[in-house]
Amino acid sequence: MKTRFSLRLRSLCRRAFRWFVLCLAGTMAITILFRWAPIPFSSLMIQRQVASLWQKDKEYRFRYRWVDMGSISPYAPLAVIASEDQKFFNHRGFDFDAIEKAWEHNQQQKRVHGASTISQQVAKNLYLWPGRSFLRKGVEAYFTVLLEGLWSKRRILEVYLNVAEFGPGIFGVEAASQAYFHKPAARLNSAEAARLAAILPSPLRSSASRPSGYISERAGHIQQQMRLMGGLAMLKPLGQKFKR
Repeated sequence: MKTRFSLRLRSLCRRAFRWFVLCLAGTMAITILFRWAPIPFSSLMIQRQVASLWQKDKEYRFRYRWVDMGSISPYAPLAVIASEDQKFFNHRGFDFDAIEKAWEHNQQQKRVHGASTISQQVAKNLYLWPGRSFLRKGVEAYFTVLLEGLWSKRRILEVYLNVAEFGPGIFGVEAASQAYFHKPAARLNSAEAARLAAILPSPLRSSASRPSGYISERAGHIQQQMRLMGGLAMLKPLGQKFKR
């Protein structure tokens, strides 16, 4: 009886190990492919569309169009870095100082503060699901390491600007620019880019074209940070000469 049980256990372990290896190989292959290929859709896009169908939301309209970095105003990457992750060019996926500060804040305050870097947000939006469970955070950490190891900083930022949610059914800076300002992302000015960055923490409740007092104040603060960080000269690590 013991022998039979041991054989079954070994068989299950071998199968689990094979599935584990296949999952690792699969995620690495997809991540390598997306290092160059335009992203057709993200996990979050699929989840939002399924939710709209489930809720029979007839007003839901999906808007998404991939554009490369050369077709995006330089103010857009500068604004999201100033707003979301000012150490983007210096860390390897995790801002441990921000994590420590967020942990200390969350122990004392009811309103939870996050400390996700742009790399972590790309991992979450591209592959995972919303939530704060330890399981999701663990898988997010794996994908963050994968992205940082296989992609350049420029690519991470390019994908972030393309898959970030900017409103109900609005994904990516091109769709957001067209929806809110009726112009392509290449023509965004500093103030408009700051307003788009300002709504990122709560895109389903905020509007860049009709900003609340809080969003306007936040956008002003982001513009100030953009200047303090050195303006467009700060984007030199992207290896692209911006004309502005």
